[in-house]
Amino acid sequence: MRDLKQTAFTDRLAAQQEAKKALLARFKPKPAAPDPEFEKLSEKRAAEKEALRREHELAKAEARREKAEKEAARLAAEQAAQEAVDAAKRAARKERKQLTKEEQKAARDARYAARKARQR
Repeated sequence: MRDLKQTAFTDRLAAQQEAKKALLARFKPKPAAPDPEFEKLSEKRAAEKEALRREHELAKAEARREKAEKEAARLAAEQAAQEAVDAAKRAARKERKQLTKEEQKAARDARYAARKARQR
């Protein structure tokens, strides 16, 4: 096939793209006069959407607050349990230390006597 107009490939490609744009422009809808009812409905929908968004944010904030309260209560309970365990350990240690020197000596002598009795 002979190119009579002596056009390059890029020229033909550009012409094809322009023709396609012109064809698509024919099918685009023509701009219409703005409808006041449409604007009112649009504003109403936007207001409803904003109200729903605020409500959703409030619900999320409430859920976060409840979660934080539960976590704080759990931590307080764990701390109280740990303090009770620590108090019990301190009481046991104090009880062991309250044995007087004489009681410790008597207990040691009893163990010694028991060991001697077993050997005989």
